[in-house]
Amino acid sequence: MNLQSVPLEYYLTLSAILFVIGAVGVLTRRNAIIIFMSIELMLNAVNLTLVAFSQFFGDPGGQIFVFFVMAVAAAEAAVGLAIVLALFRNKQTVYVDEVNIMKW
Repeated sequence: MNLQSVPLEYYLTLSAILFVIGAVGVLTRRNAIIIFMSIELMLNAVNLTLVAFSQFFGDPGGQIFVFFVMAVAAAEAAVGLAIVLALFRNKQTVYVDEVNIMKW
């Protein structure tokens, strides 16, 4: 083991902290844009975990899987922002608790 390498536990701890911050953001915020940013933070925490395990075990499979997660995250951001933009045009708000689609 190289003396200058960072232990796996540090990466996993940072990833867990980022994931918890993202989960708290999703559960407590009302703004749809902040909720999408929190989801992106949670996806990046998962990516950090995948890369850390991939490096630890010496298997590039985790790093390859990160590219697929990043593609899903990009698609989620594009579709999510389109939905937020459509909601803002119709309801003049981005707060999720003020939007009721079922009401005419």
